[in-house]
Amino acid sequence: MEKLKLHSPDFTEENIAKLAELFPGCVTEAQDENGQLKKSIDFDQLRQELSNNIVEGPQERYHLNWPGKREALLTANAPIAKTLRPCREESVDFDTTKNLFIEGDNLDALKLLQETYLGKVKMIYIDPPYNTGKDFIYEDNFSENTKNFMQRSNQKDDEDNRLVSNTDSNGRFHSDWLSMVYSRLKLSRNLLKDDGVIFISIDDNEVQNLRKACDEVFGEKNFVAQIIWKKRSTPPNDRIIAAQHEYILCVSKNRNNISLNLRERTKDQINRYKNPDSHPKGPWTAGDLMANVKGGRYVSSLYYPIVNPRTHQEHYPSSNGNWRFNSERIENLIKNDEIYFGENDQGRPKLKRFLCDVKDGITWTTLWDFVPFNTVGSTEMTEIFGNLTTFENPKPTGLLIDILKAGANSNDMILDFFAGSATTAHAVMQLNAEDGGNRKFIMVQLPELCDERTEAFRGGYKTIAEISKERIRRAGKKIKQENADKEGIDQLDIGFRVLKVDTSNMNDVYYSPDEFKHDDLFAQIDNIREDRSAEDLLFQVLLDWGVDLTLPIRKETIQGKDIFIVDENALVACFDSGVDEALVKTLAGFEPLRVVFRDNGFASDAVKINVEQIFKQLSPATEVKSI
Repeated sequence: MEKLKLHSPDFTEENIAKLAELFPGCVTEAQDENGQLKKSIDFDQLRQELSNNIVEGPQERYHLNWPGKREALLTANAPIAKTLRPCREESVDFDTTKNLFIEGDNLDALKLLQETYLGKVKMIYIDPPYNTGKDFIYEDNFSENTKNFMQRSNQKDDEDNRLVSNTDSNGRFHSDWLSMVYSRLKLSRNLLKDDGVIFISIDDNEVQNLRKACDEVFGEKNFVAQIIWKKRSTPPNDRIIAAQHEYILCVSKNRNNISLNLRERTKDQINRYKNPDSHPKGPWTAGDLMANVKGGRYVSSLYYPIVNPRTHQEHYPSSNGNWRFNSERIENLIKNDEIYFGENDQGRPKLKRFLCDVKDGITWTTLWDFVPFNTVGSTEMTEIFGNLTTFENPKPTGLLIDILKAGANSNDMILDFFAGSATTAHAVMQLNAEDGGNRKFIMVQLPELCDERTEAFRGGYKTIAEISKERIRRAGKKIKQENADKEGIDQLDIGFRVLKVDTSNMNDVYYSPDEFKHDDLFAQIDNIREDRSAEDLLFQVLLDWGVDLTLPIRKETIQGKDIFIVDENALVACFDSGVDEALVKTLAGFEPLRVVFRDNGFASDAVKINVEQIFKQLSPATEVKSI
């Protein structure tokens, strides 16, 4: 039920609305005297609309701008004091899998992944929230000042990024959405390999803004294609023009290095090639030998008769064309039986185009009507969950499989930081099962609360992230069952390590010691939060050192201390207290690339002082650090 406004009309808003009907290009978003954003009029543009001459105003230049852009850039660049905490109980095959599921705000996750996965991701696919006026977008508080932002980034208050409704009455309707996606695109670009590519699903509401944002982040020259995906078989009948499609933007990190895989030929395309004359080169199809010339002009060297060697009949090009090849080339083709003169030698000459000579596939086009419709995505979720899902028309697995075939190879890493229903993870596992590949995925999903009225919530799923993880678990088992007779299916990686974005493992004094009084320092002897485990500390070390978060981890007890050994010698860590020189010498015997201890974990100051010297003597290549 709508509520009474209980205030007089806002004539300014009404006038802006009237002008928007007459001059839609003059309506923009701007800050008022209090720094709040609202719809306003670009008076320079309005003056130009009402003038027959060029109106002097701000210097014109081609660029993308919106209120909050500088804050979005600050958001992307500012550091955060957060970490990723492992969650073994929610993971599958934690010790052996190469896949990751990160639960938390994707802006934080992208920042935390910068060191470890810089330039290592081959393909990114995202399906961000569409800006429809009723969906949700991430609220990153772009209007706050730098000081407040840094305080929040360092977790000095309880405020977190959250999801908010973005209706078209919001004065910064487009600006909020652009700021959200812009900062995340900036960070994601760093993770792409030099020949990497990003695919982004979007609809009509923001496709033009997304395209411009990608041009700015990736460079206009690195735009690859704006693909149209036919998402539904029948159009809705309640629109002025019914939309049956969405878009998939394809943008490269460096277009000079990108090489998309070819699309597989369909059975119909392959069946066009026959071998009626048992030619030794195999199946072929007839292709045209003519090269049409505009205006009827011709090249004399390409205008000559082709003689059928069996009937001696001469064939000339048509009046407005030439042959494609010179006479010498044609003679060689005839000699090799690569010219076809029709059934019973009664036709005009054509070129035999052999299947063995063409590309292994065909070039992808900008119109995709060969993949499943979006309703298939809903069917797939129903097959896995019954009626418990909360997703409306999630992307079908078939669509993601085609995107993977185009943009990634069999051993590549794929990132999706708007994981949603986890279709991307499902598609990666499915395609690996089909072709024996070893693709790895990183999924990122905010623990967005499910609507309490949904079957999913009543079924025990409190957040979207919980549904995402459960889909991967069930889909992985289903794929293995359906492919049980395939060789090597037992080696298929259907696991994932769950890591959750959380506050840093370190106490606040670790980051801002100047804010604590002398008397308070006695309460801060331990710089690590009380609720953190040794494995929590290990993963923060992995992040800080840029070590792969999926490397195998082995835990051993040596001289009564818990020792973590990462990938045999990549890193050795001990966070126990009472570390003495005997243990240090034992760990140096492993000759690890890196070793880390707890700063206050040594048995004495003498041991702490001697650690580096011990490693210099026994393992000089080891990098030694403490937390």
